[in-house]
Amino acid sequence: MQNRGLIKFFAILFAVVSIYQLSFTFVANKVKGDAKAFAKGDQEKEIKYLDSIGKEKVFLNYFTYNEVADKQINKGLDLEGGINVTLQISVKDVLKGLANNTANPVFNKALADAKKNQKGNQSYLDAFYDAFEAASAGTSTKLASPDVFGNRNLAEEINFNMSESQVKSVINKKVDESVQSAFGVLRERIDKFGVTQPNIVKLGNTGRILVELPGAKDVDRAKKLLSSTAQLEFWETFKVEEVGNYLMTVNEALKKTEKAPVAEAAKATSKIDSLLVDKSKDSATAKKGDNPLFDKLMPISQSGPILGMIATKDTAAVNAYLKRADIKALLPSNLADAKFVYGKPRTEDAEAVEMYALKGNRTNTPPMSGSVLVDASDSFDQMGKPSVTMQMNGKGAKIWEELTGRAYSQQSNIAIVLDNIVYSAPGVTSGPIAGGRSEISGVFSVEETKDLANVLRAGKLPAAAEIVQSEVVGPSLGQKAIDNGTTSALVGLILVALWMMIYYGKSGWYANIALIVNLLFLFGILSSLGAVLTLPGIAGIVLTLGTAVDANIIIYERAKEELHHGLSLGEAVKKSFSWAGAMRSIIDANVTHVLTGVILYIFGTGPIKGFATTLLIGIITSLFTSIFITRILLDRAVSKNEELTFTTKWSKNWFQGFNFDFLKVKKFTYIFSSLVVIISVISFFVNGLDEGVDFVGGRTFQVKFEKTIEPSVVSDELSKVFGTTEAKVFGDSDQLRITTKYKIEEEGVAVDAEVNKMLYDNLKKHFSADMTYDKFITLYEGKKLGVLSGSKVGAAISNDIKTNSFWAVIGAMLVVALYLIVSFRKWQYSLGALAAVAHDVIFVLGIYSLCYKFMPFHMEMDQHFIAAILTVIGYSMNDTVIVFDRVREFLAGNTKGDFNHIVNDSINTTLSRTINTSLTMILVLAIMFVFGGESIRGFVFAMLIGIGIGTYSSLFMATPVLVDTMPKKDKEEIERRHAELNK
Repeated sequence: MQNRGLIKFFAILFAVVSIYQLSFTFVANKVKGDAKAFAKGDQEKEIKYLDSIGKEKVFLNYFTYNEVADKQINKGLDLEGGINVTLQISVKDVLKGLANNTANPVFNKALADAKKNQKGNQSYLDAFYDAFEAASAGTSTKLASPDVFGNRNLAEEINFNMSESQVKSVINKKVDESVQSAFGVLRERIDKFGVTQPNIVKLGNTGRILVELPGAKDVDRAKKLLSSTAQLEFWETFKVEEVGNYLMTVNEALKKTEKAPVAEAAKATSKIDSLLVDKSKDSATAKKGDNPLFDKLMPISQSGPILGMIATKDTAAVNAYLKRADIKALLPSNLADAKFVYGKPRTEDAEAVEMYALKGNRTNTPPMSGSVLVDASDSFDQMGKPSVTMQMNGKGAKIWEELTGRAYSQQSNIAIVLDNIVYSAPGVTSGPIAGGRSEISGVFSVEETKDLANVLRAGKLPAAAEIVQSEVVGPSLGQKAIDNGTTSALVGLILVALWMMIYYGKSGWYANIALIVNLLFLFGILSSLGAVLTLPGIAGIVLTLGTAVDANIIIYERAKEELHHGLSLGEAVKKSFSWAGAMRSIIDANVTHVLTGVILYIFGTGPIKGFATTLLIGIITSLFTSIFITRILLDRAVSKNEELTFTTKWSKNWFQGFNFDFLKVKKFTYIFSSLVVIISVISFFVNGLDEGVDFVGGRTFQVKFEKTIEPSVVSDELSKVFGTTEAKVFGDSDQLRITTKYKIEEEGVAVDAEVNKMLYDNLKKHFSADMTYDKFITLYEGKKLGVLSGSKVGAAISNDIKTNSFWAVIGAMLVVALYLIVSFRKWQYSLGALAAVAHDVIFVLGIYSLCYKFMPFHMEMDQHFIAAILTVIGYSMNDTVIVFDRVREFLAGNTKGDFNHIVNDSINTTLSRTINTSLTMILVLAIMFVFGGESIRGFVFAMLIGIGIGTYSSLFMATPVLVDTMPKKDKEEIERRHAELNK
């Protein structure tokens, strides 16, 4: 081998660099271990410990802990535990703001139609442009119209004479700036949240932002912090006596249109009723059910800004009443612009909130907003209760002095409103307040005031940020995933190494050395890239164990053939590593792998991207170690005159002299494969596929109970409150995976909290009495009962995932087929490979359709499943390419016989390498299936079935299709040429 010294130098250098890069991970893990030991389970104490040593030198007396942590291999949330959230910045709100909240009917129709007609994977902005074009047809309205985007606010950038495309360019830029602004605000918030190494990423031009909070435990708190727009406003309030007559008029009007709920009237007094009012002392309160408004809103007798108390569950109904046109027509002139809002719940489990009426105006603009704040800090009020102190700029101080002066003289109140919720509504007792200093007090915990001060300091989001996808993983599950992944990797490594030694003897040892070096390089690259290691990523590493020896198997099988043809060991090794030997097959097979891996990386998200990353890096490092490291070791053996036969006494006669007529049985294989396709297609229509929440949207919870529980019992109980709910055993018999689509179309932290509370309320009877809501929902170290993980996928995200998945599979097949046309120069090869791959994909889908109802593990169609399908496509192509390369070689050579005989010989001579490469893959997959854990079992099963059937299709489908589609004249020409060469 030429340049052997240079290759040795680079290999050693690469190994040293890899060890150096990995050392940061070892040091960081040691420091984290010390922090955990010091904190003894107290997360805040652990974070403070790590923060305190952040600038201390902990490695080589040069690198600080912060620098070491930045260079380590980070663990994904499925391994570390924590919270993963995808936020969708409301482009609709941004557009409304850019259009100055116009009332233009064309614009507002386009906004509504865009949401309704938005297609999978289409951005809301593009959908708006399409909807606006349709809505404005036949009108004079255009994007640059003065009452759309050609308004005073955008006068410097948009004028009436601009074309639609020019306006779109400006709007695109403005929307992107808003998303970037939101990105900055969120980054400031999470930097103060209190987790180690938070991650925030803008997802292309989708308007979505991915936030990862490793180690975060308080789910509700994290979601609230991230999705709060921090829209701080100060409003003057009406007094209850100013609004009371209107509310009584509304109640009388509603009596004529609303039926009294007779059944409800007969029910016993609820806990909430007793909290709201003392009915025995309220002579004005008529019989329950006779007052549509006052049955829900319990008036307050004393003067002040609070109109009454209302059950949280009734706020939506009261809002609907007050928004009705006939009810709004009853508003007196002094209340024409009144805004009815609710207060912050006084306690975490409060069932009632206060109702207020704010002095609004036609433009819905508050007298003062949070834009005047220059600082906010958490503190304690005069009563020693947690509060938030705010400092305003000069402009704000002046307005605040005017507001407080007016409130003092009128003996009224000022409501401090955050995200449309009244946090407090203090009165002013000592005259106008100068200096621009104010305080938000109320019923707060210390954590709440810290978070509130944090979001106020970071600033408001430019538009609403809705959580469209989230995943929560408890630390105990993360550790279990690490243990499972480590076990499967070690067992897989040992079994592959044993197989290589048993089958190839001493040369198998060389392949194993190359395998160890390959893993070192792989982890070194992952560390240097700052990659995030996920559970599917570990699966990718375990798969790399199989692919790493594939190239060695192809080389060794070729070397055996050359030795049988009479070449010396040195000549056989040299020929095996040549383009005419094994290199062409290796390159073709791995290019198909790389192409499918790249497509998987492009279309995948989160853990699947991690799987694609490790797979792609593994392919590259495997090629390097198989081609160069193994070659160096083999050349060394040759130079020392070592005896290498690439066999052992057990394996030397395996697959030798094998002569099966694969083409003779093609009618039977065609019938079998056709039946498989027909049965699968029928099953698609009859059974369908178990589409997971990734594809249809929904919420999933992994709940651990104290003892074995029947899934149907839980399913029936939850279906009564959530609608159709599915519960399945997930791993142990006392652990269930619960899936529901309840309110998945609705966004917001309040909805998520409502679902969590309903889940707890309906499942707490299956736990002991000390299981509180916090214990059930919140994640913490060593948690063994309650919700261990949860995820949510909104409708918009699920549509995008489904669209991306479809194009990923189709794209992978077409790209690989195109490569085969270029490589083999005949479309028949490409068609044969495509037919085999399509057969394999349909077979796997068919198995999942037929078996998902009774298999003991989940067989959902989700992102993991699509990753498995793409992997199957790559490996199926790999097997097919190995066979096709030999067919091409034999057809271009001087093998005796007719066309079919030559093709059969090609298949038979590659049988050893085909079976061997597939067997190593099936071996490592079987290990992952057994030891990898429940969460990836369905994912691994798809690959296991796919690679098994892929071996069959490469032998019995791809080659027969190639033979049957080859033109007769080409066959005759090949036979004529071979006959002449063998005369």
